[in-house]
Amino acid sequence: MQTSTRNTVLLERSRTAVWHPCTQMKQHETLPIVPIARAQGCWLYDCDGKRYLDAISSWWVNLFGHAEPRINAAIIDQLQRLEHVMLAGFTHEPVVALSERLSALTGGALGHCFYGSDGASATEIALKMSFHFWRNTGRPDKTEFISIAGSYHGETLGALSVTDVALFKDTYAPLLRHSTQVPSPDWRQAAAGVSAHDHALQCAQVLELHLEQHHARTAALIVEPLVQGAAGMAMYDAEYLRQARALCDRYGVHLIVDEIMTGFGRTGTFFAHEQADIKPDFLCLSKGITGGYLPLSVVMTRDNIYQAFYDESVTRGFLHSHSYTGNALACRAALATLDIFKQDDVIAANRGKAQRMTAATKKLAAHPRVRHFRSTGMIWAFEVDSAGPAFSRHFFEAALAHELLLRPISNTVYFMPPYSINDAEIELLATRTLAILEKIS
Repeated sequence: MQTSTRNTVLLERSRTAVWHPCTQMKQHETLPIVPIARAQGCWLYDCDGKRYLDAISSWWVNLFGHAEPRINAAIIDQLQRLEHVMLAGFTHEPVVALSERLSALTGGALGHCFYGSDGASATEIALKMSFHFWRNTGRPDKTEFISIAGSYHGETLGALSVTDVALFKDTYAPLLRHSTQVPSPDWRQAAAGVSAHDHALQCAQVLELHLEQHHARTAALIVEPLVQGAAGMAMYDAEYLRQARALCDRYGVHLIVDEIMTGFGRTGTFFAHEQADIKPDFLCLSKGITGGYLPLSVVMTRDNIYQAFYDESVTRGFLHSHSYTGNALACRAALATLDIFKQDDVIAANRGKAQRMTAATKKLAAHPRVRHFRSTGMIWAFEVDSAGPAFSRHFFEAALAHELLLRPISNTVYFMPPYSINDAEIELLATRTLAILEKIS
């Protein structure tokens, strides 16, 4: 990829001064870092004006495109009023309004919101809160957690303990608490002739056997509902969530639903767990909550869990904090995001866009090297046969040359575009991805 002097200066400064996430920095001796100067809609622009279609919503956060005027206006208005105040002993209108509106979206079942800064923070909060609940209610032996094989819940130590992706976890294994993984309901792993629904039931039976034996020491099960992102966009039937909810109820175990990626319409409903007609004990949200503008996360929970901490004793309170908890600017961006969902009837509009994307990718789905082409809501994914160990890097680099930002997970290529993507951009994404696949073949 050729770069101009302006681009080169910025990327060299970045390579020297910035330690980039999930990155082997030595690779950038030959693979240039991409310097972005501005963004508009679905497009990112470098210092020379070269554009890239942001087909992964900048790591799954940007819901409505870059520089969305309504979110811009909300942040500017809030900036003139209050940028931040600590949430310990203080409050403000945006955080109260956001909490009320999020609660209403759960039908009031999850009426208490605890704020953090990012997805991993939300996972940490939910794990600690579950553990502390059992301690406060006289069950201090319930200290263990279950997650699904291939799960990803963040990379801080607590979150990494319930993550099951070797690339992230193996190096830090000596620092982590033990957790148990049960089989994934990922339908790609179903035996020949077994439906996605029946495979989900089979996996739930294994979960049941584990809970029968270990429920007395188990605090919570944590799941990514319907789609496991870092596992290669593993998709599964909602029946697993229904079974998991019933089993957690039967055995007295919390259900933590990690909707950091899947929330805010990404799977076709506002929350993914709605498709199973269940309510979790803890709901973790982040990424799209501010439309991709500012860091914010929240853990929502039930009143009975909140009440277990409500006491004269400080030690029975939930002793966890973040300096920027409930930041006013971030909360205002989140409120603007919720407004857009209502104003533009986004969930309904996305159904039409999903149909058009699926139609546009028919040739890609039929390619002889493509396996398991699949979609859930506004997520599409497929595996590429006979992909070598450097496939992800080569595909990423080829995509940039075709004006696309695509970042495969191993040999899994996926699309998770902003909801503002239009028909011309859908066609461009589909046809150029097919061209890239032909080129690297």
